[in-house]
Amino acid sequence: MRLWPPNMIWSRIRWSWSLPAAFILFFVAAGAPFPFGSTNDLSIAFWCLCLGTAVTFAPTRDLRTPHLWLLAGIAVIVAAYAFVLHEQLSDHPWLAPFQPIWKQASDLLGVPIAPSASIVKNKAFFALGAPLANILAILLGITVGADRMRARRLLWVIAISGAAYALYGVASFVIEPTMILWRDKTAYLGSVTGTFINRNTAAAYFGSCAVIWMLLILEDVRRRLPERHIEWRRLSLDLRATPPKQILPQLGCLLICLMAMFMTTSRAGVGLSLLAMIVAFTLFLKKDLPPRTGIWISLGAGLAVALGLLQLLGGRVSSRFDSQGLVDEGRIEAWKSTLRIIGDNPWFGTGMGTFQWAFPPYRSPNISIRGVWDAAHSTPLELASEVGIPMALLVALGWIIMLIVLARGVFGRRRDAIIPLAAAATATLSLLHSCLDFTLQVPGYSIPFFALFGAGLAQSFSSRDGRATVDALSTSRRGEGRSATAATAARAQRELHKTV
Repeated sequence: MRLWPPNMIWSRIRWSWSLPAAFILFFVAAGAPFPFGSTNDLSIAFWCLCLGTAVTFAPTRDLRTPHLWLLAGIAVIVAAYAFVLHEQLSDHPWLAPFQPIWKQASDLLGVPIAPSASIVKNKAFFALGAPLANILAILLGITVGADRMRARRLLWVIAISGAAYALYGVASFVIEPTMILWRDKTAYLGSVTGTFINRNTAAAYFGSCAVIWMLLILEDVRRRLPERHIEWRRLSLDLRATPPKQILPQLGCLLICLMAMFMTTSRAGVGLSLLAMIVAFTLFLKKDLPPRTGIWISLGAGLAVALGLLQLLGGRVSSRFDSQGLVDEGRIEAWKSTLRIIGDNPWFGTGMGTFQWAFPPYRSPNISIRGVWDAAHSTPLELASEVGIPMALLVALGWIIMLIVLARGVFGRRRDAIIPLAAAATATLSLLHSCLDFTLQVPGYSIPFFALFGAGLAQSFSSRDGRATVDALSTSRRGEGRSATAATAARAQRELHKTV
């Protein structure tokens, strides 16, 4: 009968205990885009339940001091959110002033109405679901992604599921363009949206998945090249030696994601995705490029390829650029109106999730009277209008720190640099796109990529110190084991001599 050492038994128990957290995270990352981008409350509640359950099984054995500092920073943001939530929900807030709209309504109706710091009572509680899901996703990304193999699996899960959604989007557009899953498609009938309602969010999602596939292909090809540094003169010969069967599936997935991205006809989504791919390509090959002119040559070549793809696959996108420019005039006016909301409610905003009700009194007369503006089409501005400038600045500081840590991982890691690079590229893409739209407000996009951001943060720190400590401990234990075995053998030999 084989007996396991106690430390190995405990290690296997902890490994099996952490499996549910990783499995649930992979399931949520792959499934969040499916139910129409998970924009309804029922879907958000389900993903929060799944992620909350996974947090209870979250592995902590791979966390090191830098990871704990990241978790502490997230805890500060959570505490700030809790304080703002208390001020907007409480009948007796500590600091937030009451909205004057409640006194005006009471005077007009002639009945007493309990005031509130939010223009819509209790709306902040129901609007908490999407931010909560994002926070849980990044927490799990850090804890699960602290293990390099699980971080890589998360990268592959997002990439494969993105290619599957892109394939569905293209196929459904060809077969039945008036349907999204089992519902009638009422908007963007001439664009691919996949399982999302909005084509701009779909473009950012497919573009982010295309960035990941490109990096996976580059890593695979780079690993097969014989030289430590690429010899560009022999590059074509080395690429011919690569077995086609090993690379064609990844190329096919990349092509599908690019095709779906261009077919969304989203200007900002397509443009920022191509920019993210160019920069990610250059950063991945930074050590193999010539020292002075290599970066500029790579950026120029990438820009030429992007323009070629835009002309070849994105003819409708180019026509939208020509006819409508970079940004719609209505959005610029909406941003000006949102700034006026922020100016009148600078400290605690109008209440989380209340933009749809706060916007009409500030709506610019230069905006068409058609339709209802239920989003500012700029997540930072909408966030500041709903929770106030201090909270928005704290969230912005968190983003800045995250991008700095990811940049540290991109330039500092030798192994697995693809994970922080993928996280940095998609984080920059989503942040820039959210300044022009509401991509990060759609849980179907934000949940999987906040999980990737967490994994990228976890892998931005080298594990050499931890491995050195483990190796030293195992070496000392092996030495102690050999010494104990030698002492036992010596005692047995002495007893044998006494017997003889």
